[in-house]
Amino acid sequence: MTPALNILKKTKIKYKVHSYEHDPNSKAYGEEAAEKLNVPFDRLFKTLIASADDEKFITALVPVSKQLDLKKMVRATGSKKAKMAEKQDVVRTTGYILGGVSPMGQKKKLTTVIDISALNFDTIFVSAGRRGLQIEISPQDLASLTHAVYSEISR
Repeated sequence: MTPALNILKKTKIKYKVHSYEHDPNSKAYGEEAAEKLNVPFDRLFKTLIASADDEKFITALVPVSKQLDLKKMVRATGSKKAKMAEKQDVVRTTGYILGGVSPMGQKKKLTTVIDISALNFDTIFVSAGRRGLQIEISPQDLASLTHAVYSEISR
């Protein structure tokens, strides 16, 4: 069990867990998950952590098919500037390893922004907190659990 799954287990939210055999040589974690689960790249969301204003971290969820647009994320969060967080900061802040960062059950409660495109789907896929494990959940339920806002943050 991961912290993300423990949180979901305590709620009455509907979700499904999907697993696949992770290839340790793969570095494109999101693409690997989408391919192995046969899920469109637009429907599987990667969890990215950005450092904003050199003092806070932000969780950003964008489709695997796109890139995080830091300028759009800055506008969505009211920050002045942002950059991708350093790997060690991601692990320390979330409690998850790279390629297995879930937007739920992170060590610290972070501001969370979900790309608006998530609303195009009844359910989306996000990491369950371990490589090879994904959660299928409605974007509305995910936003509710993470206190997220929706915004156009991808390009």
